[in-house]
Amino acid sequence: LTIVDATCPLVSKVHSEAIRFARQGHTILLIGHEGHDEIIGTMGEAPERMVLVQSEEEAATVAVTGDVSLAFLSQTTLSVDDANRIVARLKQRFPAIVAPPSEDICYATQNRQEAVRRIAPEADVALVIGSQNSSNSMRLREIADELGVPAYLIDSAAEIDTAWLEGKESVALTAGASAPEELVQDCVRFLVDRFGATVEERTVRDEAMHFQLPATVRR
Repeated sequence: LTIVDATCPLVSKVHSEAIRFARQGHTILLIGHEGHDEIIGTMGEAPERMVLVQSEEEAATVAVTGDVSLAFLSQTTLSVDDANRIVARLKQRFPAIVAPPSEDICYATQNRQEAVRRIAPEADVALVIGSQNSSNSMRLREIADELGVPAYLIDSAAEIDTAWLEGKESVALTAGASAPEELVQDCVRFLVDRFGATVEERTVRDEAMHFQLPATVRR
């Protein structure tokens, strides 16, 4: 039996930072959503050293006992804006808090959020492909909603309700960071076949980052 560790390198980086901060004696303020798989995994690296912070309000009230050294880490799929506000509040309260060497938010998450902000205002409705327990997919839908564009989170083309598209002339289609390209193309085909849609691809930011495959796969 061959076991391949397919953990996202960005998530592995946060785990490594958690272990390092814990060994250095820091109490770690972990920014994220309770119950999210990634948060459960990261907290498992040093549960006795972790304090979960889920919102700007919690950042303003989180209690830290004694004269402790603090560090913070973030779930990789958070809203960039939300995470920045929480970090700013923590730094305001704890000026000496230690930050990770680089941003923890996934570049793909950041790029998709930026794309929705730029493209959604041109559309009549937005469709976001992603699961209901995907933080970054949920945030994409929320961003479109905040911009005044009706937005729906779907797992696949089969979940598209044609009533959403009645009287609409343009649809913004995007996907969560981990949604397979196959699901995106299925939705495109559905819109083309059902409504005769024309497809216009927009490039907001090129993603040139590549990660090396696990050694067991490279053999």
